[in-house]
Amino acid sequence: MIEVIEPATEQVMAEVPEAGIDEVDAAVAAAKKAQPAWRAMAPADRAALMHRLADALGDELEALSRLEARNAGKPIANARGEIGMAVETFRYYAAGPERLTGKTIPVAGGIDMTFREPLGVIGLITPWNFPMTIASWKVAPALAAGNSVVLKPAALTPLSAIEMERIALEAGLPEGVLNVVPGPGSVCGQRLVEHPDVAKIAFTGSTEVGRSIARGAAETIKRVTLELGGKSANVVFADADLAEAAAAAPFAVFDNAGQDCCARSRILVERPAVEEFMAELEKTISAMRVGDPLDEATQMGPLISADHRDTVASFVPEDAPVAIRGSAPDGPGYWFPPTVLSPMSNDDRAAREEIFGPVAVVIPFDGEQEAVELANDTIYGLSGSVWTGDGSRALRMARAIETGVLSINSNSSVRVSTPFGGFKQSGVGRELGPDALEHYTEVKNVYYAVGEG
Repeated sequence: MIEVIEPATEQVMAEVPEAGIDEVDAAVAAAKKAQPAWRAMAPADRAALMHRLADALGDELEALSRLEARNAGKPIANARGEIGMAVETFRYYAAGPERLTGKTIPVAGGIDMTFREPLGVIGLITPWNFPMTIASWKVAPALAAGNSVVLKPAALTPLSAIEMERIALEAGLPEGVLNVVPGPGSVCGQRLVEHPDVAKIAFTGSTEVGRSIARGAAETIKRVTLELGGKSANVVFADADLAEAAAAAPFAVFDNAGQDCCARSRILVERPAVEEFMAELEKTISAMRVGDPLDEATQMGPLISADHRDTVASFVPEDAPVAIRGSAPDGPGYWFPPTVLSPMSNDDRAAREEIFGPVAVVIPFDGEQEAVELANDTIYGLSGSVWTGDGSRALRMARAIETGVLSINSNSSVRVSTPFGGFKQSGVGRELGPDALEHYTEVKNVYYAVGEG
């Protein structure tokens, strides 16, 4: 059995059976058996079932939110927003079956046309930081395109995925179309990567594990979508609204206790603005409420585990240049205070590696060219923000920064209807928006000779 620990209390909140290779093989077999009928279902009927699933998830939004808040240690308000996004994701992709169209291409001697065909069985491997939300980003477009799926949630946070499978079956989704196998990645995830009947792996997690999945998928030429790590820059120019930027910046790092691949954990501040920005930043961090995830006033909860807390703490040794440190509860729970290190160099370990916790570094810069150089001086390229009152500069920076998702005068990265994914070692492929739907299909080209009339 897997003991599921509640991070805010360090107590066991549930036990679930641990899947192994046999269970993964059985799930893949069930998915392979169910997929032809799911693929052949009339697009309108498949869309209707996905709408029913969205409705059913929406009906249980509060219960799912409380489950997610307890299991992942996230504030209840955040959990509601995330479950709401999962519902929205299924609604968005419910339109997919009727809008996944091909093309006709002018050629000599006949008619040429393309079709978007489903891949077959998709293996989905999801992380512990946004359990149901990221699962929905993968499950919904895969199903809309006519695939069946085997979902392996993180062993630390399997509960909402198990509930998703139950709700899907109760909503009328055919048995075998959505299968959940909770278990260790080294066993269940690895088997999905190796399995000859799995056509694609969609993975969200660390860049290190992503490299391993890419190597394993190459053995059977599996398609892959990899959404990996980040070390995103939050670039603040002196002409920006510094109070607004400083009020937003902590939540670009400390939201979900910093356990977010989009975290803008490198705050690059133009040198003339550093002193004023830091003063405003301290006001926001000092007022942050860190505590019980089920308390409506909580803004940041605990880290996911004791081991992860130790990893985060290793980036803040006793001699670290701590400029700002917020509060955190005493007693049970994997707590870590929101922390800002400053001044820092882009060569420091805390500025190079993905901490995946509530630790930000502030790095001064001089001028636009240095800001671009610092922002791009990383193996990652997932997200980021630029704060400036100069519209032309904003567009120049947007084009120059090597990242997949960028916000101007905002920390907002993710919308259901727009593509999400990274440059460089932050990943391959895109999730969300119309792009994701295409990533779960192959293009088939058909030439029809018509001869002379």
